[in-house]
Amino acid sequence: MNWMMVFIGGGVGSVSRYAIGLLLKQSALSFPWSTLVANVLAAIVIGVLYFSGFKSRTDASWLLLATGFCGGLSTFSAFSLETFEFLRDGNLPFAMLNIFLSLGVCLVIIFALSKMVSVQG
Repeated sequence: MNWMMVFIGGGVGSVSRYAIGLLLKQSALSFPWSTLVANVLAAIVIGVLYFSGFKSRTDASWLLLATGFCGGLSTFSAFSLETFEFLRDGNLPFAMLNIFLSLGVCLVIIFALSKMVSVQG
């Protein structure tokens, strides 16, 4: 059952990424806007899931939405969550290495979501 949840979510995420690419293909600039939009959306989804209580990585909803959908939509959402966890756990060297080897935009989104949830909770 877990494999099926990841499979379905991944398919929907991949098709969503393709659709975003088609919608933003007409851009006059050569910047890869569709990749940025897909990565930001995936980071928002995985951040909302994580901070709303889906911390069990074996839960069917997590597998469908975070592992499957976000994984299909972006390879960047997992990076954002893993970097946040390094910082939360006090592992600054690994967090900084991860940040410097990748882009930081989605990490900022994860931090913003954590602050919003802290204020509300």
